[in-house]
Amino acid sequence: MAREIARDVVLNGVAATPLAPRPLRARLLRATGMRVEAAAISPGCWFGGRNVSIGPRTYVNRGCFFDTLADVAIGADCHLGMQVLLCTSTHEPGDGPSRAGAVTGRPIVIGDGCWVGARVTVMPGVTIKDGCVIAAGAVVTGDCEPDGLYAGIPARRVRDLPPRSGAAAVVA
Repeated sequence: MAREIARDVVLNGVAATPLAPRPLRARLLRATGMRVEAAAISPGCWFGGRNVSIGPRTYVNRGCFFDTLADVAIGADCHLGMQVLLCTSTHEPGDGPSRAGAVTGRPIVIGDGCWVGARVTVMPGVTIKDGCVIAAGAVVTGDCEPDGLYAGIPARRVRDLPPRSGAAAVVA
């Protein structure tokens, strides 16, 4: 219990403060067991646990919320806007005194080269494949295929995007 409290103080107190320089923030997150290679993680982010991996050259803006009942994996060269919510937990419908039944977790995967706009909500079990752009305010409830612009509630593919320059070629 004391170890979990200490981890939470480091993740969501010391590392989250604007007073912590970015290099120190990344080191603190790695010290708690997270796999962080990110270029920058801004202050004010909240991490529910350490089962998070963030790839190289990825930028996480202020106030992002990582609900980590299940794993969250973010690829390389990604950008997350302000206050993105990554929600891995959900409830089965209950039949007892509360309709919120047993809690379950499903992982979230964000591929390489994605841009997730401000205040996007990503629901449990979603995979956002390489090269996607998710418009600000969207709610992503299902998987997103590569190189697409997704917008709305629920998020839908509204446009195809050209393949990213410099992206590794996929061999079939």
